[in-house]
Amino acid sequence: MAASTHSSLSLVSTTEAPAAVGPYTQAIRVGDLLFLSGSLGLNPAVGKLVDGGVEAQAEQALKNMKAILEAGGSEVGKVVKTTVFLADMNDFVPVNKIYESFFGNHKPARSAVQVAKLPLGALFEIEAIASVA
Repeated sequence: MAASTHSSLSLVSTTEAPAAVGPYTQAIRVGDLLFLSGSLGLNPAVGKLVDGGVEAQAEQALKNMKAILEAGGSEVGKVVKTTVFLADMNDFVPVNKIYESFFGNHKPARSAVQVAKLPLGALFEIEAIASVA
């Protein structure tokens, strides 16, 4: 984990997930909370969206999110809130299956919204808040 500290803030980044595509960090830790920026279905090795449609992008985005959670000292089971962004709400059911498989019995609070457009033409994006306690 690479972290820089500003008083009680720690900036989190890892090479196990794609670098931020703008002027922000992968996550910020404040006290016992970790706030993750949106994760896309980018292959961290090449920085491009994975092939295979919304399902493949959702799976990769969740893997990227997991890597950032771990770099920030948390884990999937400590996620308390997610927001899912879809380019097409018709993808809700297949994405929901992938999401449920990823989280298992853990069920964080969640919002899911359709947006006009996602960065890099992505079909899926997820952001999260997690506990590090």
